[in-house]
Amino acid sequence: MKQITVLFAIFIFVVFESKGQKPNIIYLMTDDQNISSVGCYGNNEVETPNMDKIGEAGMIFTKHYNTTAICMASRATVMTGMYEYKTGTNFSHGNMKPEVWKKSYPVLLREAGYFTAFAGKFGFEVDGLGLCEKEFEIWGGGPGQTYYETRKNSSMAKYAKDFPHSTLSYGAFGQDVIREAVKKDKPFCLSISFKAPHRPVSPDPKFDHIYEGKSFTKPANFGREAGEHMSEQSKQGRQYKRFHEWKYSTDYDGVMAKYYQLIYAVDVAVGMIMDELEEQGIADNTIIIFTSDNGYICGAHGYASKVLPMEESSRAPLMIYDPRSKSAGKKIRCAALTGNIDFAPTILDLAGVQIPKNMDGASLVPLLENPKHDIHEQLAFINVWGSAPIQSLTCITKDLKYTYWWYGNSEMEPCEELYNLASDPMEMKNLANDEKYVEQLKVMRAKYDMELLKWKQQAVPYNNYQKYAKIFNRTIPWQQKQFTEK
Repeated sequence: MKQITVLFAIFIFVVFESKGQKPNIIYLMTDDQNISSVGCYGNNEVETPNMDKIGEAGMIFTKHYNTTAICMASRATVMTGMYEYKTGTNFSHGNMKPEVWKKSYPVLLREAGYFTAFAGKFGFEVDGLGLCEKEFEIWGGGPGQTYYETRKNSSMAKYAKDFPHSTLSYGAFGQDVIREAVKKDKPFCLSISFKAPHRPVSPDPKFDHIYEGKSFTKPANFGREAGEHMSEQSKQGRQYKRFHEWKYSTDYDGVMAKYYQLIYAVDVAVGMIMDELEEQGIADNTIIIFTSDNGYICGAHGYASKVLPMEESSRAPLMIYDPRSKSAGKKIRCAALTGNIDFAPTILDLAGVQIPKNMDGASLVPLLENPKHDIHEQLAFINVWGSAPIQSLTCITKDLKYTYWWYGNSEMEPCEELYNLASDPMEMKNLANDEKYVEQLKVMRAKYDMELLKWKQQAVPYNNYQKYAKIFNRTIPWQQKQFTEK
């Protein structure tokens, strides 16, 4: 009887210990991947079995936006949970300040006892800390855009012999981190930022056969005729020229085959990581988040690239699998409005770490328990990079999207765009001048003004962000804005 009692006590101890065990967290992010490139989002012409597995085993988010659709700013937002005007970080603006980085999720998790690792494109620098290599226990990151040739990425060079193309090298890096964390018996947070499918178009030749000779269905909003209603301002940037320059207009199948091939290699690398979790027996306590730093236009409306507020560039795939949650294994889709400001608070919440009050985002954990829950009524979408005309502020709700194009000159006047995403997800009709939408326009103008007020009150006093409180103001004539690009 005494022996049975002891065994029962041990059993109870083990059960309670396992329930209190901190989960492992894996954050996987591609570069320039739109939602149409993933099978579980409805494209049956692509092969993404491992991405689909994450979505089907976990939750697929259908209204996920990147609040700035360009890599440097988006990555700073992901790390800190704040809008760009509070991170103060983007091309042509400047680096992140150390006091901002201090409250990023990698720093806070490491302070909480997590084993942290990063590989891939870091995307920004922190004044005085550079790429923050010393802030992680295992480092596989690199400066700038990094390279597709593994040997050129100094922190990843040891993988070059077996994985000459960098995409699969990140899968191998992930496997090594998992093994090391298990050996140390510590909860880990592994963050991998794949270069793919970012240009240059250099897919791994190992997978040339996957889409060889295949053709692809063009979206319903493909081509210049589908963009005639869009603002003249949006047509002044390189995103408009690239529709022809990047051959979406003349070789759509060839361009998309290479794009999808780059993504296929990422899927293989994801599979390597998932297999290692099973091998180490920790899959049941490991959360996987898969997303991209922004979407990609791929010829929609006769544009290419990213940056602009249209759906193809501002939205991105998001799948989260938490094997411990109620949603696990139920193939649930969540239509709640979410943004990349939500990743840092979500990761901290999953780890049981207090979320700093400075973060703009909200934890997605409640959505994993109840996908019908809402965490945002609206989000801001920001572009303060590139030529002056394409810079803009957008306000998004679950059903409506409003953009104020502030720029004016002798050839164009400031204008508004309003889209009903519920009835027109392809953004084929601008409703800003539709008499039936007068009230909705008033509502969205007010919501836009709320976002601009937050900008005015909270923007960092450096790196040229304060001026946009005036530039994006709807009530000030463009002639009074005296815009300079620096």
